[in-house]
Amino acid sequence: MAVDGTGIAETVLRRRLARGMADGAALAGGAVERAWDMALRRAAQDMLSLPLDVSGCQLRRLSVTELLELPGARALIGVLDGPGEAMGVIVMSPDVMAGLVEVQTLGRVSAQPPLARKPTRTDAAMVAGFCDAALAEMELVLHGTHELGWAGGFRYASFLDDPRPLGLMLEDPLWQVIEADLSLAGGMKSGRILLALPARGRGGDALAEDPREAAFAADLMAQVGHAACRLDAVLLRLSVDLTQMMALGVEDVLPLPGASLDLVQLETPDGRRMATGRLGQARGMRALRLTHVEHDPANDAAAPAPDMAAAQEDFIARARRGLPAEAVGAMDEASPMADLISGLGIDTDAGLMDLPSHAGG
Repeated sequence: MAVDGTGIAETVLRRRLARGMADGAALAGGAVERAWDMALRRAAQDMLSLPLDVSGCQLRRLSVTELLELPGARALIGVLDGPGEAMGVIVMSPDVMAGLVEVQTLGRVSAQPPLARKPTRTDAAMVAGFCDAALAEMELVLHGTHELGWAGGFRYASFLDDPRPLGLMLEDPLWQVIEADLSLAGGMKSGRILLALPARGRGGDALAEDPREAAFAADLMAQVGHAACRLDAVLLRLSVDLTQMMALGVEDVLPLPGASLDLVQLETPDGRRMATGRLGQARGMRALRLTHVEHDPANDAAAPAPDMAAAQEDFIARARRGLPAEAVGAMDEASPMADLISGLGIDTDAGLMDLPSHAGG
């Protein structure tokens, strides 16, 4: 998932409508720690489908001297750019960095301890997207709060392979430092991530709540917030005899031959397929990740003409099924399509293709 300033601006309103009430309740008391907790979880799940737990999150105000003592050995140090030429720092312990790299390269987080090596620019490039996604999520959670003045507007800029230049780069005397203890993939790897931002916020009014946006969001919610649009996620359709269905009881098991979690159909109530997706989870809830969206030829300027010959062949094949042997023989002898349709008793004026009763219903 690529996250940039333009993308965030375009999605703020949509995601605020979906998450605003829950985030507001969770942030009662202005807990930036809670906002960073939520942002880390969401970024890991939405971007990497990675279960991530935050066991502890602490906000402290430190001097630049105290901040320089925090990065541990072999930690990945990323430099952040912020509003008003502000500079921030994000630090990952080796285990957290290794887990984020593994899930992108191996598809999973291993229980093996990370190699005792210094982080590289390749490592930094692979975790930069996660950092930006988490920072963007925190902005969305804090939107409309005064904390956004110092915590918003930061994005990954560069990587330091040596912590010593930090002392020359960091000019602000006081820093807001959030330290979070993380557990990846159910404890396969655990470590710490540190976010340090200047205590003197430089976001100012530019990042504050725009009253026009708030009014528009409220009006939009009032108009369409409670509109319903039902879509059914269909894993498999199964035909069961009425006798078998009536005999079903608690704890009975229905086999689902051919069902696949990667091929879930998203359909309208009238059975029209809209998309195909993969069944999974998002923040503890069942979720469907779309893998294919159906193409509707009606939206094309010139839809291709239907293949009438193929339609006729298909109709004949379906008509043969269930007919008595003598009727099938008559069909084989009939060459013109009009004669065949007439012989089957089909009302062409009404546009119907129902078979007569002797054809098996």
